[in-house]
Amino acid sequence: MMNMQNLMKQAQMMQKKMSEAQEKLAQSEVTGVSGGGMVKVTVTGKMATKKVEIDKSLLNPDEVDILEDLVVAACNDAQNKAENMMSEGLKDVTGGLNLGGLKLPF
Repeated sequence: MMNMQNLMKQAQMMQKKMSEAQEKLAQSEVTGVSGGGMVKVTVTGKMATKKVEIDKSLLNPDEVDILEDLVVAACNDAQNKAENMMSEGLKDVTGGLNLGGLKLPF
């Protein structure tokens, strides 16, 4: 019975640490780039877009499709970085335990 109580305490501690780590990571920001840094997109750990920066030299009405592709690429880069940040940040809490491919925390 004592082992079960210890196990429950450990699970509660891990849950608390996971929650704290998730909150900290959700408030973090990463920036994705494309076009050699000419387009930058900043997102939070919750994948909310915070900022888009576009070099003025890309503002050519005849090349809108290029700009659109660069924005998409920068968004994808930012999202990948945010996912990696989440994975790395939660590894500390889980002790490297693989949680079955769950997309934590959101």
